[in-house]
Parts: sequence; structure tokens; C-alpha cells
Amino acid sequence: GIVLVAINPYEQLPIYEQDVIYAYSGQNMGDMDPHIFAVAEEAYKQMARHEKNQSIIISGESGAGKTVSAKYAMRFFATVGGSASETNIEDKVLASSPIMEAIGNAKTTRNDNSSRFGKYIQIGFDKRYHIVGANVRTYLLEKSRVVFQAEDERNYHIFYQLCASASCPEFKDLGLSKYFYLLV
Repeated sequence: GIVLVAINPYEQLPIYEQDVIYAYSGQNMGDMDPHIFAVAEEAYKQMARHEKNQSIIISGESGAGKTVSAKYAMRFFATVGGSASETNIEDKVLASSPIMEAIGNAKTTRNDNSSRFGKYIQIGFDKRYHIVGANVRTYLLEKSRVVFQAEDERNYHIFYQLCASASCPEFKDLGLSKYFYLLV
């Protein structure tokens, strides 16, 4: 299949704006520079042409920009499918599991906000190839980090936040005060 190597620039660049989406829309793979929009266009075109499901696998190390790349692909689909003006679909899909994100992020030696969960995002299209819905499934990536953490790493953020709030009356019944060693 097609492989695109993308590097997270850690800042907003003008290569992901609306006019760039339109530039890649309708183009053949290889006619333009490698880009997440080229990959998304190819998947979209193949879906429409062959009426078959398509997959885009976004993989990489912590902090590589996987979530951002997924957002750009969804923005591309919403724009070329005519639904971008109606909804901000990528935000709705990625915001659909905020509790899982709050519980699942931790500090690693490479990234202060590293997700411990992978996401499988299934996007549904109607007969006109407009996005009609999405389903996000999460799965635990690194079970070892649940019971072990490397030096200079921190486990799940939510646990530390709860422990820091242990003295609040609404958290009294949770028994968080016994985790005093985490409050340093």
C-alpha cells in the first residue's frame, strides 16, 4: 500500500489549510507532493470508485502527531464530502471520548501527554459520500505501563489529579488519602 512518512512540526503550518485541501482534491496519487491529504484523497477516491471500505493506518511513536494527522484526514473527508461547513466533524469525532483521554494519558520521557490508548475511528458515509457519523473504539496499547513505570515517567494524569484533590469533601469516600506518596 501507500506509505507516507510525516513529521510532527509541533506548530501550525500553512500546508493544512482549506486551499491545500482543494488543491489535493481530485488529484491522482503522485501528481503532487506527498501529503496526508494525498493519502486521504486516494482512500476517498477508491471508496467512491469501487464502493469498498478503505483504511488509513496512522502509526508512530509518542508525540509523532498521529492524532493531528487523523484530524487532518477527517477534515479532508468532511471538506470534499461537502459536510465541513455543516459541522466540524474532526473535533466531534475526537472529542467523543474525553473521559478515556483524561484517564489514558501519562507522562513519558518523550512526551508529557502521551496517550496509552490506540484509537480505531470508523467513519460512515452516505451514498453521496458525505460523512454521516463515526464510531471511535479505544484499546490499551501498553499494558506494561499500568503496573510499571520507567524512571522520570509518571502514570496516568487523572490518578495524580485525583490524589491532589484527596482533601476535597466530594472525594472523601474515594479513599485517596492513602496514596500520600504520590503527592510529592
